[in-house]
This record gives sequence, C-alpha cells and structure tokens, in this order.
Amino acid sequence: MFNKGPRMQKPHGYVEFPAKKNPKIFIIIAVIVVALVCAGESFYSVKEQEQAILTMFGKVLRVDTAGLYFKVPFIQDVHTIDMTTHGIGIGYTIQNGQNITVDDEGVMITSDFNFVDIDFYLEYKVSDPVAAYYNSESPELIMKNMALASIRNTVVNYTVDDVITTAKGQIQSEVKETLQKELSDKNIGLMVVNLSVQDAEPPTQEIVQAFKSVETAKQGKDTAINNAKKYQSEELPKAEADADKIVQDAEAAKQARIAEAEGQVARFNEMYEQYKLQPYITKERLFYETMEDVLPDLKVIITDGNTQQMLPLDSFNSVGGAE
Repeated sequence: MFNKGPRMQKPHGYVEFPAKKNPKIFIIIAVIVVALVCAGESFYSVKEQEQAILTMFGKVLRVDTAGLYFKVPFIQDVHTIDMTTHGIGIGYTIQNGQNITVDDEGVMITSDFNFVDIDFYLEYKVSDPVAAYYNSESPELIMKNMALASIRNTVVNYTVDDVITTAKGQIQSEVKETLQKELSDKNIGLMVVNLSVQDAEPPTQEIVQAFKSVETAKQGKDTAINNAKKYQSEELPKAEADADKIVQDAEAAKQARIAEAEGQVARFNEMYEQYKLQPYITKERLFYETMEDVLPDLKVIITDGNTQQMLPLDSFNSVGGAE
C-alpha cells in the first residue's frame, strides 16, 4: 500500500470555506476576473513610431497613431504596424557583422555581354499600414523581387565599364524611380526611402585584374591627353604670336613695295612728261645719267680694231698713272 506520509499542516490564519455553504464567493471571483480581463482587453496604446489598425470581424474600422485607445474586448482586434525605416541588402547578406555575397542576386549581365557583381542597399518603410497588412502576405519579399527585376532591367542598358565607374549614380536613380512606380502600382503598402549602390566589380579575380589593367591604361591615356593639352596650351600662343609677326612683317613689306612702286611710277610719269616736251634732250640726259652710274664699275679698253696690243686704261685712273 502507498505511504501517504505526514499530514500537511495548514498555514496560520487559513480559513477553509466549505463550497456547499458559500457558492456565491466563486461567482464573485469569476466576475472580478472577467472584469479585469475585459478591462485589460479594452484599452491599447500605440507607440510613437507605430500605427495600429483596429478591425472588427475582419473589417477595418480605423487606423490609430501614437496614443491610448479603447476597443470592444474579444470583438475588435488591433494590429500594430512598425512605421520606422528598415534596410535590406540586395546582392549580399550581413552575417556576424560581415557582408556575404549572394551570387544569385548580385551577378548581372551588361549591354556588352559582360558580367558584373553589383550590390545595393535598399531603405524602405510602410506607406499604407492597411495595404501592408492586408494586400500581401510578404510585402518585403515582393518588394525585394521587384527591386531585383528593376536592377537587372536597368544594368542591362549599360556597359560593364560604365557600371563599374561612372554610371553608378544614374543607375541607382533609375532603379529607385522604377521601383517606386511599381510599388505604387502593386499597392503593397511600402515605399522606397533610399537606394544606393554599395559596390560594383567583376565577378572573378581574373576579371578584376583585367579591369584593373584597363583602368590603369585609361589613367595613362588621360595623363597623356592632359600633357598634350598642356603642351598645346603652351605652344599654341607662341605659334600664333609668330604667325602674327610674320603676317605683320609681310604686310609691312607689301606696303613698302607698293609705296616704292608708286613712287617709281610717279617718277616715270614725270620723266615721260618732260620727254614729251624735249625728246632729244631728255634722251641725252638719260644716257649720260646712265653712263655715270654704269661706267665707274666697268673696265674700259680703247682699240681701233687693228691694234695688236691693247692698253688698259686702269693705269690712268691710278695715282701712278696720273703722275
């Protein structure tokens, strides 16, 4: 047989009420408990960064902001929605403080049929609490899939060089605009706060090295172009100055030649006028003037044509010959 052990002593002050003698006490306690439960279920508070949807039998009655509110217990329900800004990575996930690449999301094809690994960070928040709660089962997952589709449709319009270097800002602006439009059309209650490109690089190390070599070559090209432009800016003014000087010298020589020619023409015309008045005298004068200019530089020999020995007249012009 079982040993029941020693009988437990009732605590001091304990009073046992026989149920048969006091049935109302249980009814009063039950009523108090139900009243307390109803009171607890009749009021609810909404925090500053939240909104609450009040429903009755599945129908939305109102949306409440921060504050304390009353509801009919057990009939009306409250669904709290977080209205703060959240962020998710596209192309990578964060595990233990480290970014882990998700190849299925980040690797995309470009317009020149190259692959690029591009990562985005998407910030979003609830724009319509009712739509976010009722219109879809997983609005965040739907939004992420929309973002992936928008990114792929945008990146495919750019070359791999542009995606990695200069087109990041334009790409994220286009993706943000497209994604926001699709979210509005689908009406899942979410909106884009910000979308930014975290990183863009080739998917393998071999391609990374190749792109680094290409980038180095581009930098060398830019340096050569800048040096050429610097040389051009230094030499072009000098060449223009030399060209201007040559033009000015030629213009001066032109004007001098024209003036000289005009002077000779005027002189010839004047001589011609004198020639018309006295042709013979003018001929004689011109002949003598010409001889005066020509003879001093000539070597003159006088002969009758039969002389066997010709005597130059140089000695007559020398000092000894004069003596």
